[in-house]
Amino acid sequence: MKRVINLTVLTVILLAINTGYAQESKILTSEFHVEGVCNSCKERIENAAYIKGVKFCEWNKETEVLKVIYDPEKVSIDLIHAKIAQIGHSTDKVTADSIAYTKLPKCCAYNEVSAKH
Repeated sequence: MKRVINLTVLTVILLAINTGYAQESKILTSEFHVEGVCNSCKERIENAAYIKGVKFCEWNKETEVLKVIYDPEKVSIDLIHAKIAQIGHSTDKVTADSIAYTKLPKCCAYNEVSAKH
């Protein structure tokens, strides 16, 4: 009887592995340019990028580079770019929504502000 139980457990484990239940999804990292000038921009950009499927995101004010770690089975990198552009910040793939850009605080208007702050 004990042998039958052991074989049953082993069979279930092997089935789980073969059907994908035991497989982990592939996590990707991407870095890309996002226009911005200040800590308010940083908070806005990171909040926009942090959507379902994104595990980590951090925007560097000095380099204007956003690092994103995400699950491509749950979210695409194109959607992350689009979400950022929707709140008024251009990326290297998507130009910011013009209406959203005009609603940014004056200090965050990166096309008009000459210095980071």
